[in-house]
Amino acid sequence: MRLDGREYTVLGLRPGTAAGFATNHYHQTWHILSDRHGARLLARLLWGLSYARRPGTLIVIDRPFLDPTPFEGEVSDPVVLVPRHLTPLDEGAARALRRSLPLRTPPDGTVRWRTFGLDQALADHDGWRGTVRDEYLHGGDFRSEVARRGGLVMASASPWELRDWAVSSARLGEHGPYGSDHTFLGEDCVGSGEVQMFRQYRAMVSSAVVARREVLAEDGGLDLPQTVRERIWHRSAEVRRRTARRPAPAPV
Repeated sequence: MRLDGREYTVLGLRPGTAAGFATNHYHQTWHILSDRHGARLLARLLWGLSYARRPGTLIVIDRPFLDPTPFEGEVSDPVVLVPRHLTPLDEGAARALRRSLPLRTPPDGTVRWRTFGLDQALADHDGWRGTVRDEYLHGGDFRSEVARRGGLVMASASPWELRDWAVSSARLGEHGPYGSDHTFLGEDCVGSGEVQMFRQYRAMVSSAVVARREVLAEDGGLDLPQTVRERIWHRSAEVRRRTARRPAPAPV
């Protein structure tokens, strides 16, 4: 694609991929939200992107893989993953990309996405952390940025940081009985980012959409002050409880 006078290679998920993502901004932090499957897929995307060689390469996650937020049922911004050593994405290019979404033209081809090294890093996590620490102490490039640019939630990082994000994302939900997990996208990055994993992500998205529709119908408007958002949060939990109590359909 040609965006704001520069050529880009834009990669997207294969149609039919069983994954969903949402984005929101909370506590001055941009979040990428999904379930465990989505977090692992995101890890594969980040790891492979760290080895990209073609200048201008980026990854876009947009509809149909973009869900309403699992808290208020609001519209999510598309996600763009950027290797900062290869791909400058300024405000003009980001806006041009946003205007072209969702992508409707047939793709030029299929990319075989190889991520063998991620499995090795996950199998020997202590060894991986030691490698990262040594690279950091010897001046390795760990620069990153997470921000909203041109209507997109942009996560841009150097190769080492992309790989570190990938390992952390792939391990979300790996330990403990908790219903959610998270990892920060770069402790020293410009801006603040986080990947959040929810075991009940899809149920949360569905109930948030129903709760939003019910609450806004009661209010008769689309203005969403914080008090209305809080009502949607509480109503969403009620919707999930109603669904859980619903009897199973009788066999035909």
